[in-house]
Amino acid sequence: MFKKILIAEDHEIANISVQKTLHDLGIEDAKYVYYCDHALNWIKKALNEDEPYDLLITDLIFEDDNTPQQIIHGTELVRAVKQVQPDLKIIVLSAETRSSVIDELFKQKTIDGYVRKARRDAQHLKEALQAVYNNRIYYSPEVKESLKEKHSHEFTAFDVYIISLLAEGVPQKNIPSYLEEKNMKPSGLSSVEKRLGLMRTILGFSKNEQLVAYCKDVGII
Repeated sequence: MFKKILIAEDHEIANISVQKTLHDLGIEDAKYVYYCDHALNWIKKALNEDEPYDLLITDLIFEDDNTPQQIIHGTELVRAVKQVQPDLKIIVLSAETRSSVIDELFKQKTIDGYVRKARRDAQHLKEALQAVYNNRIYYSPEVKESLKEKHSHEFTAFDVYIISLLAEGVPQKNIPSYLEEKNMKPSGLSSVEKRLGLMRTILGFSKNEQLVAYCKDVGII
């Protein structure tokens, strides 16, 4: 499990709750800060001292209390942190509900997990910690549902079918024969390749395997 964690959260009660969750998992070395600037500075300092953090848990929404700050939003913090420590694992714990914001963070490959602040967020955070530690991407149930709804309007039946075939192990070159059996048009290999290429581009993936894994994670297939 992670040994050294930094929490960026501007509400003291939320900070205490996260620390308790970490303590329940046996994680003792957890520090917290209230401002994004401080989080970035602490991460830089730890790197300079050759004692880097293993994980950053951050909110996205930080209230303005008139304290001068250069970084005022969690998305900016995530990008800045990745520039100085690209391999740092990041879990977002936030009340942010816009699926477009959440989806973009995953597309940019800047975060490893997203937990929506909700009734069972402590349990979901524990699940996220275990998943991310084992190099898996984590979406809390609320996030997964919102992304599924978002993409259900973007993915056509054709898209879902060819992705499902790939997930079942059907080689891409054999997909046209399955489409012909279902009388689905277009059924040519070039059409399949173009559609998969478009989906990979939109979602920021370079391989079909990444596309399939993502669709499984958010419940599209």
